[in-house]
Amino acid sequence: MKAVEVKKGIYWVGSVDWDLRNFHGYLTQRGSSYNAYLILDEKVTLIDNVKSHLAEDLIARISDIIDPAKIDYIVQNHIEMDHSGSLPALVERCPNAELFASPKGVEGIEKQYGITRKTTAVKSGDTLALGKRTLHFVQTPMVHWPDNMVSYCPEEKILFSNDAFGQHIASSERFDDEYSLGITMLEAAKYYANIVLPYSAQVQKALAVAETLDISIICPSHGLIWRTHIPEIMAAYRKWSANTTDRKALIIYDTMWKSTEMLAVAVKNAFERKGYSIQLINLQKNHISDIMTDILTASHICIGSPTLNNNILPTVAAFLTYLTGLAPRGRTGMAFGSYGWSGQSVGMVEESLKKCGFDMLEQVRIQYIPDEQTLLSVTKQVEDQI
Repeated sequence: MKAVEVKKGIYWVGSVDWDLRNFHGYLTQRGSSYNAYLILDEKVTLIDNVKSHLAEDLIARISDIIDPAKIDYIVQNHIEMDHSGSLPALVERCPNAELFASPKGVEGIEKQYGITRKTTAVKSGDTLALGKRTLHFVQTPMVHWPDNMVSYCPEEKILFSNDAFGQHIASSERFDDEYSLGITMLEAAKYYANIVLPYSAQVQKALAVAETLDISIICPSHGLIWRTHIPEIMAAYRKWSANTTDRKALIIYDTMWKSTEMLAVAVKNAFERKGYSIQLINLQKNHISDIMTDILTASHICIGSPTLNNNILPTVAAFLTYLTGLAPRGRTGMAFGSYGWSGQSVGMVEESLKKCGFDMLEQVRIQYIPDEQTLLSVTKQVEDQI
């Protein structure tokens, strides 16, 4: 296993997870990487590590550069298991290493792994001298766990950004200018939408700090390292964290006997007439994590379900649970659907959208199969509100 030089004396020593396809219910079609970074200085320092089952990958890449036993410091920016799972193996292989984490990180390391020895809590403003380099620590709680922090090396102008600016991509390329920028930005958007979105207010605080730093390289914990397209990813994070949306409508639905699908098309027609970018999304054919990526920049979220057993379809229920957990703000919502005799589904969808804090358009609730005149009236009803 070969390490990859990021800058003279600084190496990527992480692991690539080619087979990962599901991350907390988030579809990761391109796999992922768990990034760890080794700094050679008077104090040899490792920043973060990898999932436990990939510990030997990490050890092998470190061994490509130096005997792991010579590591002096291990900095744990985040204790979630994809970044800390190899910590017990490292403690065993690096008997003299001191551990550094945020106060919540130190607490979590003890609770998760029972590790207490040579552990130091650091907070925003603290620094760690490595020799000719230093690390400056900034706590970034809830981006996206309470323990999160980032580490900045001013001498090298490198931000070790933890989960911020990450993407789930498995590749042999390590840098943003070696890989398709379109795919990298898409996966960065998907990562933000499915993991970071609920914590946008905290992201804005972290961005305010990051923008005071002189940064030439961003080393995230997943995916490609940013060295060329830093302005693009910073601009995207500013937009996403501010909940800035485009003139875009998503019409998301499931259907039993096509009646709700017919209504979805009628709703779509209304937005199309008003010049919106539109997407018609069938929940049977699209994964919820891909839909969330589209929601990241959509101004209008319209969700439809027929009534099934006095309730909504399971696919719609699952999506609404996922949506309300990620809690996008500043959108406009609408509920629609068909029914045979009871018709509770539309009201239930509407209540879920209200929980997100959406402004609501008037709901559309149609019994049995809508005829052409009904569909035209639905289109007009929606068009008159947007």
